[in-house]
Amino acid sequence: MNTLRALLVSVLCLVAVAALSQQAAAPPDGAGTGRAVLLEINGPLGPATSDYVVRGIQEAAAQRAQLIIIQMDTPGGLDSAMRDIIKAILSSPVPVVTWVAPGGSRAASAGTYILYASHVAAMAPATNLGAATPVPVGGGQQPAPGEPPADPGDDASGQGESEGVGADDTEPAPMKGGPEAKAVNDAVAYIRSLAEQRGRNADWAERAVRESASMTAERAVEENVIDLVAADMGELLRAIDGRTVSTEAGDVVIQTQGLAVESVQPDWRTELLSVITSPTVAYMLLLAGIYGLIFEGYNPGAIVPGVVGAICLLLALYAFQILPVNYAGLALIVLGVLMMIGEIFVPSFGALGIGGIIAFVVGSVILMDTDVPGFGVPLALIGSIALLGGSAVMAIVWFAVRARNRPIVSGREDMLGAEAVALDDFSGTGLVRVHGELWNAHAGAPVSQGQILRVKAMHGLTLEVEADESKEN
Repeated sequence: MNTLRALLVSVLCLVAVAALSQQAAAPPDGAGTGRAVLLEINGPLGPATSDYVVRGIQEAAAQRAQLIIIQMDTPGGLDSAMRDIIKAILSSPVPVVTWVAPGGSRAASAGTYILYASHVAAMAPATNLGAATPVPVGGGQQPAPGEPPADPGDDASGQGESEGVGADDTEPAPMKGGPEAKAVNDAVAYIRSLAEQRGRNADWAERAVRESASMTAERAVEENVIDLVAADMGELLRAIDGRTVSTEAGDVVIQTQGLAVESVQPDWRTELLSVITSPTVAYMLLLAGIYGLIFEGYNPGAIVPGVVGAICLLLALYAFQILPVNYAGLALIVLGVLMMIGEIFVPSFGALGIGGIIAFVVGSVILMDTDVPGFGVPLALIGSIALLGGSAVMAIVWFAVRARNRPIVSGREDMLGAEAVALDDFSGTGLVRVHGELWNAHAGAPVSQGQILRVKAMHGLTLEVEADESKEN
């Protein structure tokens, strides 16, 4: 008993010592842990990227990291994904440094907005940013009627003077085209608000949206578009050491001496989301789901097509729910597939099948309601599936025409004119054999056993027969 009591006291003492040690080692509220979190953006911004970055910022704040570094190389992406990332940056109590690197990288379109929103904007040499004009559905912005096209030499590269058209200068001629103008004006207001909050060049930001202006890293520093140029991580950390930035939690002095940079890679959830939300994968999942359910409907009890089809269809619908999908295109794809399958069961001689192919192709082309790079269904894939469907339809039509021209081999029509053999002598009604089957037969003249007869009519289950004169001769 004494031994048990001593053991219990020892365990309690160890727990108390461990708790006190952990409390002494824990930093006070607001203190850094000597740790920086590195998040990497490579490629177009989509739902998976925004989920990865937003969760990375939130977890870094929860773990009281001292700094968040976003290393970025992107051609742009979806507006919804960009805004989610910017909201996370603006609400972060931990300073966020966005660094366009390595050399040769870019922060185009949505990447420019993220740079402007960050507490510190940095770029590596030989990188660029800009071209932040919203991409409308169906292609780029067209000049208004009567307006000359944009001159490629009008300093669109941002190498000339940076004083673009601002709020206090003469406004450019308003854009025509309704929805496009609204989208551009909304984007201008958004990026100017970010620039003004961070004290950066708001006039050039407006030019990047209205004129798709671009700029190199070195020029961006001169024009107060970004804060600094850093060739590597060490140079970046040295350059921002001691810089004071304003965060959601107040002013914070960045301290990078002895800071350990920990790279956070996308987890399985982000990787899975990245695969599912790929437009090509979502498109294939949709087709697999539709065909799987249809095959299960025509073969009840097969189970496997139904299970696979249901899973694929639900995954596709989940992906389409967070992708910029044109639901008219989605409806046309479903209609086209159903019409092509209907061609198998309805003798339309190609009308349903050809109409289904047209609906399928049109729906596939307009399925993604955006022209953002990386977020569209490849035309080669659409063409391949349409060609496969068209070949199937043509094969069905060919088999139908061939079957129509073949002689009838069953039914009433096949019996008329068929050869019959009398099984015994009879006058009036007796038994005959036709196609190996026994039938009741009625003859207008006496019939002898083994006589060859010809069927001339059919009354229910009784055949009307007569002597085959060609056999008698």
